[in-house]
Amino acid sequence: MVESRWQMNSALRALLTERIDYAGLFPPASVPMAGAVAAYATYREGADAWALGRFVVSVVRLDEFEHTATPYLHAAPWRLAVLAQATDADSIRAFNARMPGRAVADVIESRASIVDDVHTLAPLASSAVVYVELPVEEDPDSLIAAVAAAGLRAKVRTGGVTSDSFPTAANVARFLARCAQHGVMLKATAGLHHPVRGEYPLTYEVDSARGTMFGYLNVFLAASHARHGMAVHDLAQLLEERNPRAFTVSDAGIAWRGHLLSTETLAADRTAFAASFGSCSFREPLDDLSALSFS
Repeated sequence: MVESRWQMNSALRALLTERIDYAGLFPPASVPMAGAVAAYATYREGADAWALGRFVVSVVRLDEFEHTATPYLHAAPWRLAVLAQATDADSIRAFNARMPGRAVADVIESRASIVDDVHTLAPLASSAVVYVELPVEEDPDSLIAAVAAAGLRAKVRTGGVTSDSFPTAANVARFLARCAQHGVMLKATAGLHHPVRGEYPLTYEVDSARGTMFGYLNVFLAASHARHGMAVHDLAQLLEERNPRAFTVSDAGIAWRGHLLSTETLAADRTAFAASFGSCSFREPLDDLSALSFS
């Protein structure tokens, strides 16, 4: 099976363990609820379950999820990341109260464009871990400082279904550096279907436009390097790296052009700094990884 190729590589397991949040309900996949729930149930039982994170769902579809997923909710509870607003706290608490031992919405994801928006979201932290999606076109320093002060986490959108939805590498690098400076945990979402940066179809349509997409390997290695002091300029270069041979992968760690992160460091940074990424496909990121040749 293609998924078995990397299972014994300690560094890639450290990088990817529970890191792929399954967002199949969202574009470009837009899988119906029944299909997304069935797929997630299959992934939970598969050989690559170690890489699977949470099931991502909008708060307005929690009732639909509950109805559809009930036949699958056995053994360990399903963990959900719920897209919601500050006014949805009661709905999420009610869902959790109905679902003990079956499912838990233990992550909430929302958005903020100004500091006051962050303050509005702060009460959600009493219900779950909260990630706040922030704009990165301008320096997000004040927003990330507010996220830190509120005890929340930050989220960056790294793509979408059109070329103009992808931020620049420089802006993502600055975001990572600011999160490191303020000690704020983060996640990423959208556009991270492939390990290494390159030009790919933007959707699953046969005639899809193509665009330059970030690689999740680039993003999460850059996040770790940001936490350990790499300059923003160098982070941007890492985010722009397109050559898989520029990465050296071994059980001891992963290096990019001589900049080594040990397996232990990768594991620690995943749990303490850069937690996960949302992807509308769980298989594509892993299958593409198996097709790469590293140095």
